[in-house]
Amino acid sequence: MIGKRGTLVIPKEIRMRSNLMEGRRVLVGIEGERIVIQPLPQNPFKVLEDVIGEPYREEEDEIKAEKWLKDHARR
Repeated sequence: MIGKRGTLVIPKEIRMRSNLMEGRRVLVGIEGERIVIQPLPQNPFKVLEDVIGEPYREEEDEIKAEKWLKDHARR
């Protein structure tokens, strides 16, 4: 049930399975008729390191990082 202010309570089992906790940032989107709630990475710097590797080369790696973020934000 949706509350007066548009709040939605996610059942505990689903929160536990998807590692959702108070304060966790999420991306909310629509896919067709479905509402999708996707947890964002807890450590974005670790994700960036995984995507581009070391050492970071700004001119080359900015393009890779931007592509990765766009691809993952659409899911």
